[in-house]
Amino acid sequence: MCGIVGYIGNKNAQNFLISGLKRLEYRGYDSAGIVTLNAEGEATLLRAKGKILNLEEKLAANKRDDKIGIGHTRWATHGEPSETNAHPHRAGKIYLVHNGIIENYKELKENLKEHDFKSQTDTEVLAALINSFYKDGEYPLANAVVQALKLVKGTYGIAVVSCLSPDEIVVARSGSPLVIGVGHDETLLASDASALLRHTKRAIYLNDGEVALIRKNSVEIKTLNAEPVSAKVEEIETNIAAIQKGGYEHFLLKEIMEQPESLMETLRGRVNAKDGTVRLGGPGLSEEKLRGIKHLVIVGCGTAYHAGLLAGYYIEQFTPEITVETVIASEYRYRNAYIPKDSVALIVSQSGETADTLACLREIKKQGIPTIGIVNAIGSTIAREVDGGTYVHVGPEISVASTKAFTSQAIAMVMFGLTIAQAKGVKSSMLRPYVEEIAKLPEAVRETLDSTHDIVKNVAEKYAEYEHAIYLGRDTAYPTAMEGALKLKEIAYVDANAYAFGELKHGPLALVDDRFFEMALLPEGELYEKAVSNVQEVLARGGHIVAVTNVEDFDLPVESVIKIPAEIRLFAPILMNLVSQLFAYYATVAKGLNVDQPRNLAKSVTVE
Repeated sequence: MCGIVGYIGNKNAQNFLISGLKRLEYRGYDSAGIVTLNAEGEATLLRAKGKILNLEEKLAANKRDDKIGIGHTRWATHGEPSETNAHPHRAGKIYLVHNGIIENYKELKENLKEHDFKSQTDTEVLAALINSFYKDGEYPLANAVVQALKLVKGTYGIAVVSCLSPDEIVVARSGSPLVIGVGHDETLLASDASALLRHTKRAIYLNDGEVALIRKNSVEIKTLNAEPVSAKVEEIETNIAAIQKGGYEHFLLKEIMEQPESLMETLRGRVNAKDGTVRLGGPGLSEEKLRGIKHLVIVGCGTAYHAGLLAGYYIEQFTPEITVETVIASEYRYRNAYIPKDSVALIVSQSGETADTLACLREIKKQGIPTIGIVNAIGSTIAREVDGGTYVHVGPEISVASTKAFTSQAIAMVMFGLTIAQAKGVKSSMLRPYVEEIAKLPEAVRETLDSTHDIVKNVAEKYAEYEHAIYLGRDTAYPTAMEGALKLKEIAYVDANAYAFGELKHGPLALVDDRFFEMALLPEGELYEKAVSNVQEVLARGGHIVAVTNVEDFDLPVESVIKIPAEIRLFAPILMNLVSQLFAYYATVAKGLNVDQPRNLAKSVTVE
């Protein structure tokens, strides 16, 4: 959730750290700080509450030409947002930045009486613990870090520097990502590869339980048990253009509008509309294993969870003798859930670093269940730890609210379901309509975005001042309603909740009054007439309904209607979700809120 950067080389460290932190702003933060060291080990520590702009103001008065340093953007966990609680934290001659949570920090703090604690953070406790072993350089810094981490319970990605050794940075990770960039006469560090792209495309992805000693021209990696690790240098596959706005006012709008291309990348080489088949090589399961699957567990959080719910509805439609269970990772990791041996687990995460989802992956693997990753970030922890995987290839998502990942995650999982169905011998006549529509989706997405854009903008501005909303859908439109409500909550701060249409009379109808508007998703299909009856129930109680539909002769007396292309029938809810994304975006713009960095949220949730 927080961001880490580090630099050692021949260039100005302050400049790199500030530019790197700016690349990580999208992750969400409430304070920022950097520390640099000169050749004599003199430190310049700068910290500020709020945006990096505030840190830059301090930097203007404290310019240094130091060649080594570490920096951090903080998302508050222990202690309020403040300059005192901002990283880096100091203990003796060392400075430390930290992502994650030290669960036993109170216990550790009790034994660190010699340190004069200034902050409320668990991170300062870790700095003091490392310093208690370091003893002003009596012990090598890397060894002090290792000894301290052996006492720690929790998650961490850390970078440590010392005034006594201004030619090295020590880094370590357990549950929180770190990427080491390999440059020419310089070594760089970040919690996200996007912060490295302007400087190098060669990277080492640190694994859990590893500690690295970084110098200008070398990286030495060991485990906490002092076992040497061979550093694997990989190519960073993201490009600079993908993490820039490209002429759009906000990243969120750019990412919504990129979905025709991002979905095409997800489908590339995997869908054959001509013969009505799907081929996914990544999962790596034999035909025999695919035929034997009877239970599918889909694990995700937030948007990934909704994508799993939607995919589950489809998979059940065309795959016989299979039970689909979609679970919230933060709950599932603590359940004593038995998973049948004829199961496969889909592990869904845009970042590939989501802490709760990663914990589920590890628990599921202990049961011997095959795990398949549905991941966007190449080289991420989940991508490396699953047994097989399908990258969705949507490119970077910079805005905190996920958009294009949802679309591609859902379709990637549907394609996995089709792969199972093919292996089980389901007739091609049953599967072909799904495959053909999937092949048509990228162009249908483009048409939907083009044809509805201005209409959605006008409707969103009309309802922007409402503080409450109800999203409604049936069947495949229900998970889509849930995702639409989440988007409006995330960025427009509207109390938006989603319900299955059939649940209205079981309680939610009591909410219908002039404080609420209702977003009704009404795709053509078997349950359309039932959903229409539910709409009538809301209208009879004075509801303010916005209807999204592909029914050409739609004539209900609702306040607003948004029509999507009628050609796509099975996957109409995917197109309806585009409308929900645009609606949330333009409602947020109309309210003058921060679209890309909503309050209290972070892009990659790497803490529990």
